[in-house]
Amino acid sequence: MISRFAKSLALIVFAMFVLATIALMHPPSRSYMDPWSGQLFGEGGVEKMVQNQVCKQPIQPPLPPISGVKGGVIMSKLGNATAKAALGRATWKLLHTTTLRYPEHPTQDEKDALSSYFYLTSRLYPCGECAAEFQLLLAKFPPQTSSRKAASLWLCAVHNEVNKRLNKLEFDCAHLSDEYDCGCGDEPVTPKSTPGNDPMDLEDDLPSKDELTGVDMIRGGR
Repeated sequence: MISRFAKSLALIVFAMFVLATIALMHPPSRSYMDPWSGQLFGEGGVEKMVQNQVCKQPIQPPLPPISGVKGGVIMSKLGNATAKAALGRATWKLLHTTTLRYPEHPTQDEKDALSSYFYLTSRLYPCGECAAEFQLLLAKFPPQTSSRKAASLWLCAVHNEVNKRLNKLEFDCAHLSDEYDCGCGDEPVTPKSTPGNDPMDLEDDLPSKDELTGVDMIRGGR
């Protein structure tokens, strides 16, 4: 007759055999329970849910806010009259071309960007006394950024205010695009590059010549 101890031992061995069989049929899960929050991490838990959200909507780092828009003039006085005049012509061309290329129906972000651009220019313009005058004009005539027409006509009016003070002829704002035509049209921002004509291809074997002299450039070895 089998003793009680033998029965218990046989029962334990049978239970271990059953558990081993279940373990082989079902591989162990890689999930675990957080003892503090009670959330399930791992397969099918919070971790998988977070990973799915990341895959669907990549998290982008927040952009730093634009600072330094408000404030006084940063640059000192520019005493060279020739340099001042050349700088003024180049800057007006840049600003007018910017407004003439501005979107017809800008988003709020684009409106804020253009407005901040003008205020930053009024602080960082290399001619200190010119920048101070531009700041006075911005205080009297705040930037208009609701559309391309509004921005370009606003800048033309501001430019004419400067022309009045300098006793210069005023611009005809109706034909401003003729005066500051960039000639670029509405081309894509990043045009597609054709094979074999990549400007960043440093291995290009086409002969290269100096633009001024026409002499062949010396190519480095590989």
